[in-house]
Amino acid sequence: MKPLLLWSDVLVFLLVISLVLFFYRLRRDPQTRERWGQVFSSRLGMVTFTVILTYVGIALLDSLHFRRALDTAQGGASQEVFYDNKVTSVLDLVLGGMGDRFERTYSAPFALKSFEKQNMKDEEGRAIRDFPLLEHAGRHLADPADRWPDVLAKTVTALLWGLLLGSIWIAPQWWWLRGSANPWYASWGVQLVVICLGTWAVVVSRYYHILGTDLGGTDVLYQSLKGVRTGVLLGTLSTLIMLPIAVTLGVMAGYFKGWVDDLVQYLYTTLSSIPGILLIAASVLLFQVYIDLNPDFFSIGMEKADARFIALCFILGVTSWSTLCRLIRAETLKISQLGYVQAAHAFGVSHSRILGRHILPNVVHIILITFVLDFSALVLAEAVLSYIGVGIDPSMGSWGNMINGARSELSRQPPVWWTLTGAFFFMFALVLAANLFSDLVRDAFDPRSSGRRSEA
Repeated sequence: MKPLLLWSDVLVFLLVISLVLFFYRLRRDPQTRERWGQVFSSRLGMVTFTVILTYVGIALLDSLHFRRALDTAQGGASQEVFYDNKVTSVLDLVLGGMGDRFERTYSAPFALKSFEKQNMKDEEGRAIRDFPLLEHAGRHLADPADRWPDVLAKTVTALLWGLLLGSIWIAPQWWWLRGSANPWYASWGVQLVVICLGTWAVVVSRYYHILGTDLGGTDVLYQSLKGVRTGVLLGTLSTLIMLPIAVTLGVMAGYFKGWVDDLVQYLYTTLSSIPGILLIAASVLLFQVYIDLNPDFFSIGMEKADARFIALCFILGVTSWSTLCRLIRAETLKISQLGYVQAAHAFGVSHSRILGRHILPNVVHIILITFVLDFSALVLAEAVLSYIGVGIDPSMGSWGNMINGARSELSRQPPVWWTLTGAFFFMFALVLAANLFSDLVRDAFDPRSSGRRSEA
């Protein structure tokens, strides 16, 4: 086994370290800690944050990559070890080889036979067209009629194991947080549901394809889970790339005014006048041409797909800063006219100190609100870009690629609906949790919404 570190993996680990440092500093700021405590004092905040952490955990497991060593030919004189070009992650190990159980083509959820007829021979040797049995799903059954009782039995067994594992996981948390005023029981309920569903999926998928298979015979549930990393990283990294540009230009335009303000307004007005989809598509295609002209930069196909993924995050971040820049510019214009800022100017305080002590702390609420709102918007943007063919590389798991492939599948008769359903469900859960959590963050950090609540 040979560990493989992709550039996107490095960014994931840097992001996790940044989050740990953020929560460490949070404990030292009583005012910020109080506002985040307001977010987590509600059951909805606990539930949505736990769902988001579940997606982040799946993304982390899928970011630990390695390549398996190939079997050495017997009797070979060479002792050199060769590694498989296929990249495997820890998530693949947790799923128990779900992605290695291929069928020939489409199969419906929990089906025992293929969804398409194929040329076969009957018991008498005559050529017929019929639905062949699947190569993996249901092979343990002696009688196909026992399918649903078998599914029920395995479901009960898996849920019992899930309850046991969930209890072991939650018991230390209950012991540590039993005196807390926050509604941790809501988070524990979500954790228990996630563990039970995960255990059920791992156990049952060994015998059936829970969400069926696609055209290439790949398990749809496996594809949906592999798309989690792409969705989480794209939404997070693109937003983190956008924030420094928007904050820097917005603060400079609102504080210095004059020609600086005119220049920044010209930049984001020009950028906003260009159709976003066309600009992103042109940038992605230019980078794709660069990759195709320099194949020696990448040793395996996964590295090429990862480079395109990082480029897409960068392009989405660079092209989506204008809205936040406008908001921060307007807020900075208002703050710079307040009395304490004018007093700081009168006492000769430097511009850098005024920006760091008086301006930036008062626009943090806008940054936080925009971060959580843009996260879900960028997850959906990836699906749109993949739908038109300029998104994530097809070799990388992506909900957008699944939706793109489902275009022709829905026009079949009967339609192949499970590919779109799998992508939709996982995307819907992440975006809904992010949007609901963003509402709570806005209510806690936006002074105007706090004022409206106090008046009510």
